[in-house]
Amino acid sequence: MTASKIAISMDQDLLAELDQLVATKAFGSRSQAIRLAVQEKLARISRNRLAQESAKLDPAFEQAMAEEGISGELAQWPEY
Repeated sequence: MTASKIAISMDQDLLAELDQLVATKAFGSRSQAIRLAVQEKLARISRNRLAQESAKLDPAFEQAMAEEGISGELAQWPEY
């Protein structure tokens, strides 16, 4: 994976906190800390989107579809 350089602006207090984390070896560098923070935020957004889409599902309809599929499959199974 190739990395691209970007420039960001940050509040001085936030930058001081970030630098403190780097100084205490919580992160190897500012870049690593910011990269991990962005990855975490993107993953959280993705999970929220999945939850929002799942909330649109009708549980009764989904249950009926599951049961319909199971009953059709049961007829195809051999007797033991």
